Amino acid sequence: MLKLNRKRTCLIGFAFFGILLLWQVYDSWCPTFLTDIFARRMYGISSAALKAGDPAKILNVQWIVGIIMACDNLAALILLPLFGNLSDKTHTSIGKRMPFIIIGTLVSAIAFPFIPLFFHENNIAGMVAMMAIVLIFMMMYRNPAVALMPDITPKPLRARANGIINIMGYLGGAFATVLGIFLKLSDYINVEDQARKLWIIEIPFIIASLLMVVSALVLFLTIKENKIEEEMKDEMEEGERLAAIETPIDDDKPMSKANKRMLLAILGAEFLWFMADNAIGTYIGNYVIYYLNSVSSATMLLTIIGGAASVIGFATAGSIADRIGRKWTISSGLLITFAALVIMCFVAPTHNVVGSNGEYSFPVLLYGVWAIKGFGMALVHNCSFPMVVELCSSKKIGKFTGYYYTSSMAAQTITPVLLGLVFDLTGAWRALPVYASSLMVLSCLVFTFLVKNIKANKVANAKGLEALGESED
Repeated sequence: MLKLNRKRTCLIGFAFFGILLLWQVYDSWCPTFLTDIFARRMYGISSAALKAGDPAKILNVQWIVGIIMACDNLAALILLPLFGNLSDKTHTSIGKRMPFIIIGTLVSAIAFPFIPLFFHENNIAGMVAMMAIVLIFMMMYRNPAVALMPDITPKPLRARANGIINIMGYLGGAFATVLGIFLKLSDYINVEDQARKLWIIEIPFIIASLLMVVSALVLFLTIKENKIEEEMKDEMEEGERLAAIETPIDDDKPMSKANKRMLLAILGAEFLWFMADNAIGTYIGNYVIYYLNSVSSATMLLTIIGGAASVIGFATAGSIADRIGRKWTISSGLLITFAALVIMCFVAPTHNVVGSNGEYSFPVLLYGVWAIKGFGMALVHNCSFPMVVELCSSKKIGKFTGYYYTSSMAAQTITPVLLGLVFDLTGAWRALPVYASSLMVLSCLVFTFLVKNIKANKVANAKGLEALGESED
């Protein structure tokens, strides 16, 4: 009988805690930093002055913002598979993933607080350089950290383990979100230059760096890779026998056509849903500040609501997949997310002035959109990564993790630039939900019609909150 070690899975989740903590701060602050600094360079005044005088010009710089955000992701297309392959072939006394995790964490944590410092000094070259360093070394960290879970978890248990890992990650994202509520970016952006206080934007980056280091140390001190892999050898072999795949895996033979078709279909659909989801994640801060004219802390509250709904999704995805299979669980999640994005198309500024800087009250409907979207995407993320690493042996988990993240990073490379150009051409912030919903429905169609529904043999997924339990019958 296969059994999931809940405690160990939670400890592995500290890696994802650090990853989402950093990305939440990065995605919430950096696009607005870039918008503000390019407004200065192109028009000679701050984005706050532009918003008051000629808000259309804010949209005109979004394509440049998109290019900068995408350039970092472009490097990741090379680095993700590189570090995945390297970690597969690495053998050290502390394991094959841990060296990459430790080095990536330390360098990223040191560089991260310099991003807001250079922004405050209006030094765009320094800011972009720090953004690039953070992303490069987080790629060294990210692939091996994510591969660590399937390294020591039998295939039939990975969907449940992935739910626990993602819940740990969302706790990291939630912590970053709370920082954004109390240290409001809009309080920094919407004032004159001489009134801007560096600590408002610096503290979230410093705290994120410190917590990243702590999470990596917890992982290093509690997870002994080599020892655990030896202990799990028999269970991993049993997991291979029970895998939800069309044809058995054989490292001595080329990947079967059926498994290759499955892999390409999953990665293709993943590319499209990350195109949609990353578009929302990249521009939601600017959407709230410059289109809805609301306080930036509302964006953080959105994240909390979406995160809470995601936790529910991760806790129930196993039960849903047990009944209808991973394929239909993901398809349902994509359809639910599409419905949320369609609703977002009808969100508009309230024009109800409530802030001291002339800000409007936040539209309540958007909170509902984020709850629905959070639940839907949780179903998708909970089952998609296990489906990809189901198609390889334990010797190639880093490589296939690289495939998964290469697809997502390719989407995140293209979508900021493409959507920035859409903004420039349409001159409308309302293009954001239209763009995202179009890609999401396309992803749903690709996944539904091209991916087969194959259930794991004998070992069922956990039901409901049992997704956090310890044993598998």
